[in-house]
Amino acid sequence: MRFSDLLDAVRSNPLDVTIPAEWAQGRATFGGLVAALQYEALRARVPADRPLRSLAITFVGPVAADVPAHYQVEVLREGKAVSQLLGRVVQDGEVATLVQASFGASRESEIDVASEPPPVFKHWDECQELPYIKGVTPEFMRHLAMRWSVGGLPFTGNKSREMGGWVRLRGDVKEEPLTEAHILALVDAWPPALLPHLKKPAPGSTLTWTIEFIQPLQDLTTLDWCQYHVTIEHARDGYGHAAAALWSPTGELIAISRQTVVVFA
Repeated sequence: MRFSDLLDAVRSNPLDVTIPAEWAQGRATFGGLVAALQYEALRARVPADRPLRSLAITFVGPVAADVPAHYQVEVLREGKAVSQLLGRVVQDGEVATLVQASFGASRESEIDVASEPPPVFKHWDECQELPYIKGVTPEFMRHLAMRWSVGGLPFTGNKSREMGGWVRLRGDVKEEPLTEAHILALVDAWPPALLPHLKKPAPGSTLTWTIEFIQPLQDLTTLDWCQYHVTIEHARDGYGHAAAALWSPTGELIAISRQTVVVFA
Protein backbone atom coordinates (compact mmCIF):
# COMPACT_ATOMS: atom_id res chain seq x y z
CA MET A 1 0.00 0.00 0.00
CA ARG A 2 1.56 3.27 -1.13
CA PHE A 3 2.14 6.30 1.07
CA SER A 4 -0.31 8.25 -1.08
CA ASP A 5 -2.98 5.55 -0.61
CA LEU A 6 -2.72 5.82 3.18
CA LEU A 7 -2.98 9.61 3.01
CA ASP A 8 -6.15 9.21 0.94
CA ALA A 9 -7.51 6.76 3.53
CA VAL A 10 -7.10 9.14 6.48
CA ARG A 11 -8.52 12.04 4.49
CA SER A 12 -11.57 9.93 3.69
CA ASN A 13 -12.19 8.53 7.18
CA PRO A 14 -9.71 9.55 9.91
CA LEU A 15 -11.56 7.51 12.54
CA ASP A 16 -10.88 4.20 10.82
CA VAL A 17 -7.41 3.77 9.34
CA THR A 18 -5.46 0.50 9.24
CA ILE A 19 -1.74 0.54 8.42
CA PRO A 20 -0.56 -2.69 6.75
CA ALA A 21 2.40 -4.69 8.03
CA GLU A 22 4.57 -3.61 5.11
CA TRP A 23 4.94 -0.29 6.99
CA ALA A 24 6.13 -1.96 10.21
CA GLN A 25 9.10 -0.86 12.29
CA GLY A 26 9.72 -3.65 14.75
CA ARG A 27 6.58 -4.23 16.81
CA ALA A 28 5.19 -0.83 15.84
CA THR A 29 4.35 0.86 12.57
CA PHE A 30 6.66 3.53 11.13
CA GLY A 31 6.40 6.63 13.33
CA GLY A 32 6.85 9.05 10.45
CA LEU A 33 3.79 7.57 8.75
CA VAL A 34 1.72 7.73 11.95
CA ALA A 35 2.67 11.41 12.35
CA ALA A 36 1.86 12.09 8.70
CA LEU A 37 -1.60 10.54 8.99
CA GLN A 38 -2.35 12.53 12.14
CA TYR A 39 -1.17 15.69 10.39
CA GLU A 40 -3.64 15.07 7.55
CA ALA A 41 -6.47 14.72 10.08
CA LEU A 42 -5.39 17.99 11.71
CA ARG A 43 -4.95 19.79 8.39
CA ALA A 44 -8.58 19.12 7.48
CA ARG A 45 -9.75 21.19 10.47
CA VAL A 46 -7.71 24.34 9.71
CA PRO A 47 -8.28 27.13 7.15
CA ALA A 48 -6.17 26.61 4.02
CA ASP A 49 -4.42 29.98 4.42
CA ARG A 50 -2.79 28.83 7.69
CA PRO A 51 0.20 26.59 6.85
CA LEU A 52 1.70 24.22 9.38
CA ARG A 53 4.44 25.83 11.46
CA SER A 54 5.30 23.13 13.99
CA LEU A 55 4.39 19.76 15.45
CA ALA A 56 5.24 18.36 18.88
CA ILE A 57 4.86 14.57 18.87
CA THR A 58 4.94 12.11 21.74
CA PHE A 59 4.97 8.42 20.92
CA VAL A 60 3.10 7.07 23.95
CA GLY A 61 3.06 3.48 22.72
CA PRO A 62 3.35 1.47 19.51
CA VAL A 63 0.69 1.71 16.83
CA ALA A 64 0.17 -1.90 15.75
CA ALA A 65 0.00 -2.89 12.10
CA ASP A 66 -3.17 -4.41 10.64
CA VAL A 67 -5.28 -3.00 13.52
CA PRO A 68 -7.69 -0.07 12.98
CA ALA A 69 -6.79 3.23 14.66
CA HIS A 70 -8.66 6.49 15.21
CA TYR A 71 -6.97 9.78 14.28
CA GLN A 72 -8.83 12.20 16.52
CA VAL A 73 -8.64 16.01 16.44
CA GLU A 74 -9.41 18.64 19.07
CA VAL A 75 -9.25 22.34 18.21
CA LEU A 76 -7.73 24.08 21.25
CA ARG A 77 -7.85 27.67 19.99
CA GLU A 78 -8.52 29.62 16.80
CA GLY A 79 -6.79 33.01 16.98
CA LYS A 80 -6.63 35.79 14.41
CA ALA A 81 -3.64 34.20 12.71
CA VAL A 82 -2.74 31.02 14.62
CA SER A 83 -4.65 27.77 15.15
CA GLN A 84 -3.64 25.39 17.94
CA LEU A 85 -4.85 21.78 17.72
CA LEU A 86 -4.32 18.50 19.52
CA GLY A 87 -4.35 15.15 17.78
CA ARG A 88 -4.65 11.71 19.35
CA VAL A 89 -3.99 8.38 17.70
CA VAL A 90 -6.18 5.90 19.59
CA GLN A 91 -5.98 2.15 19.08
CA ASP A 92 -7.88 -0.49 21.09
CA GLY A 93 -9.15 2.29 23.37
CA GLU A 94 -5.67 3.50 24.34
CA VAL A 95 -3.77 6.62 23.26
CA ALA A 96 -0.73 5.62 21.21
CA THR A 97 0.45 9.02 19.92
CA LEU A 98 -0.16 12.65 20.89
CA VAL A 99 0.43 15.48 18.40
CA GLN A 100 0.19 19.17 19.23
CA ALA A 101 0.09 21.30 16.08
CA SER A 102 0.50 25.02 15.42
CA PHE A 103 -0.78 26.45 12.13
CA GLY A 104 -0.17 30.11 11.37
CA ALA A 105 -0.94 32.59 8.61
CA SER A 106 1.87 34.81 7.34
CA ARG A 107 2.31 38.28 8.88
CA GLU A 108 4.07 41.42 7.71
CA SER A 109 7.45 41.74 9.41
CA GLU A 110 10.62 43.79 9.21
CA ILE A 111 12.69 40.75 10.19
CA ASP A 112 14.21 38.63 7.43
CA VAL A 113 17.06 36.30 8.41
CA ALA A 114 18.21 33.66 5.93
CA SER A 115 18.94 30.13 7.10
CA GLU A 116 22.43 28.70 7.32
CA PRO A 117 23.48 26.70 4.24
CA PRO A 118 23.47 22.90 4.42
CA PRO A 119 26.69 20.92 4.78
CA VAL A 120 28.37 19.93 1.54
CA PHE A 121 27.52 16.33 0.59
CA LYS A 122 28.53 14.14 -2.29
CA HIS A 123 25.91 13.85 -5.03
CA TRP A 124 23.28 11.20 -4.29
CA ASP A 125 24.50 9.10 -7.22
CA GLU A 126 27.85 8.77 -5.43
CA CYS A 127 26.41 7.75 -2.03
CA GLN A 128 25.75 4.28 -0.60
CA GLU A 129 22.07 3.39 -0.33
CA LEU A 130 20.89 1.34 2.62
CA PRO A 131 19.04 -1.54 0.95
CA TYR A 132 15.75 -3.02 2.03
CA ILE A 133 16.42 -6.60 3.12
CA LYS A 134 13.34 -8.52 4.21
CA GLY A 135 13.71 -9.82 7.76
CA VAL A 136 16.80 -7.67 8.40
CA THR A 137 15.86 -4.02 7.87
CA PRO A 138 12.53 -2.54 9.03
CA GLU A 139 9.66 -3.35 6.68
CA PHE A 140 8.83 0.31 6.02
CA MET A 141 12.22 0.77 4.32
CA ARG A 142 10.83 -0.83 1.16
CA HIS A 143 9.05 2.52 0.73
CA LEU A 144 11.93 4.92 1.57
CA ALA A 145 15.43 5.27 0.14
CA MET A 146 18.35 6.65 2.19
CA ARG A 147 21.82 7.24 0.78
CA TRP A 148 24.62 7.85 3.30
CA SER A 149 27.11 10.70 2.90
CA VAL A 150 28.12 11.43 6.51
CA GLY A 151 28.65 9.10 9.47
CA GLY A 152 28.18 5.36 9.65
CA LEU A 153 25.43 2.86 9.02
CA PRO A 154 23.59 1.45 12.05
CA PHE A 155 25.47 -1.05 14.23
CA THR A 156 28.89 -0.47 12.63
CA GLY A 157 30.66 0.97 15.68
CA ASN A 158 31.06 4.38 14.04
CA LYS A 159 31.43 6.99 16.82
CA SER A 160 30.68 10.10 14.78
CA ARG A 161 28.28 12.65 16.22
CA GLU A 162 26.97 13.30 12.70
CA MET A 163 24.93 11.30 10.24
CA GLY A 164 23.19 12.18 7.02
CA GLY A 165 22.74 11.93 3.32
CA TRP A 166 19.91 11.93 0.80
CA VAL A 167 16.35 10.63 1.18
CA ARG A 168 13.21 10.20 -0.89
CA LEU A 169 10.29 7.81 -1.33
CA ARG A 170 10.99 4.68 -3.36
CA GLY A 171 9.11 1.85 -4.99
CA ASP A 172 5.74 2.49 -6.62
CA VAL A 173 5.67 6.22 -5.83
CA LYS A 174 2.84 8.46 -6.96
CA GLU A 175 4.40 11.65 -8.28
CA GLU A 176 2.76 14.60 -6.52
CA PRO A 177 3.80 17.80 -4.73
CA LEU A 178 5.94 17.24 -1.63
CA THR A 179 3.81 18.21 1.39
CA GLU A 180 4.31 18.32 5.13
CA ALA A 181 3.03 14.74 5.34
CA HIS A 182 5.79 13.51 3.02
CA ILE A 183 8.40 15.57 4.85
CA LEU A 184 7.47 13.88 8.14
CA ALA A 185 8.20 10.51 6.55
CA LEU A 186 11.49 11.65 5.00
CA VAL A 187 12.84 13.06 8.26
CA ASP A 188 11.78 10.14 10.45
CA ALA A 189 12.98 7.53 7.96
CA TRP A 190 16.52 7.94 9.27
CA PRO A 191 17.47 5.69 12.19
CA PRO A 192 18.37 7.27 15.54
CA ALA A 193 21.80 8.83 15.17
CA LEU A 194 22.99 6.77 18.16
CA LEU A 195 22.63 3.42 16.38
CA PRO A 196 25.88 3.66 14.37
CA HIS A 197 27.73 3.80 17.71
CA LEU A 198 26.66 0.22 18.46
CA LYS A 199 28.54 -2.82 17.15
CA LYS A 200 25.56 -5.17 17.12
CA PRO A 201 21.80 -4.72 16.58
CA ALA A 202 19.68 -3.38 19.42
CA PRO A 203 16.23 -1.79 19.43
CA GLY A 204 15.77 1.95 19.54
CA SER A 205 12.79 4.26 19.25
CA THR A 206 11.75 7.90 19.33
CA LEU A 207 10.24 9.14 22.59
CA THR A 208 9.46 12.75 21.62
CA TRP A 209 9.83 14.63 18.36
CA THR A 210 9.42 18.31 17.52
CA ILE A 211 9.59 19.48 13.92
CA GLU A 212 9.23 22.96 12.44
CA PHE A 213 8.42 23.72 8.80
CA ILE A 214 9.81 26.57 6.73
CA GLN A 215 6.90 28.15 4.88
CA PRO A 216 6.08 28.40 2.11
CA LEU A 217 7.28 24.93 1.22
CA GLN A 218 9.70 24.45 -1.66
CA ASP A 219 8.26 23.50 -5.04
CA LEU A 220 9.34 19.84 -4.94
CA THR A 221 7.77 16.50 -5.80
CA THR A 222 7.79 13.07 -4.20
CA LEU A 223 10.48 12.00 -6.70
CA ASP A 224 13.04 14.59 -5.55
CA TRP A 225 15.99 13.75 -3.32
CA CYS A 226 16.22 15.83 -0.12
CA GLN A 227 19.30 16.37 2.04
CA TYR A 228 19.22 15.30 5.71
CA HIS A 229 21.77 15.95 8.45
CA VAL A 230 21.61 15.13 12.17
CA THR A 231 23.96 15.84 15.08
CA ILE A 232 23.98 14.05 18.44
CA GLU A 233 24.04 16.72 21.14
CA HIS A 234 24.13 14.38 24.15
CA ALA A 235 23.64 10.70 24.90
CA ARG A 236 23.77 8.81 28.18
CA ASP A 237 21.78 6.32 30.29
CA GLY A 238 19.94 4.92 27.28
CA TYR A 239 18.62 8.30 26.04
CA GLY A 240 19.94 10.47 23.26
CA HIS A 241 19.20 14.01 22.11
CA ALA A 242 19.70 14.94 18.47
CA ALA A 243 19.06 17.95 16.23
CA ALA A 244 18.49 17.64 12.49
CA ALA A 245 17.44 19.52 9.38
CA LEU A 246 16.15 18.77 5.90
CA TRP A 247 17.01 20.76 2.78
CA SER A 248 15.93 20.75 -0.85
CA PRO A 249 18.32 19.39 -3.52
CA THR A 250 19.43 22.99 -4.16
CA GLY A 251 20.07 23.82 -0.50
CA GLU A 252 16.89 25.59 0.65
CA LEU A 253 15.90 24.76 4.24
CA ILE A 254 12.68 22.72 4.46
CA ALA A 255 12.36 21.62 8.10
CA ILE A 256 14.12 21.69 11.47
CA SER A 257 13.81 18.64 13.71
CA ARG A 258 14.71 17.56 17.23
CA GLN A 259 14.25 14.12 18.77
CA THR A 260 14.71 12.42 22.12
CA VAL A 261 15.40 8.75 21.44
CA VAL A 262 15.63 5.64 23.58
CA VAL A 263 18.20 2.94 22.81
CA PHE A 264 18.08 -0.39 24.60
CA ALA A 265 21.82 -0.98 24.67
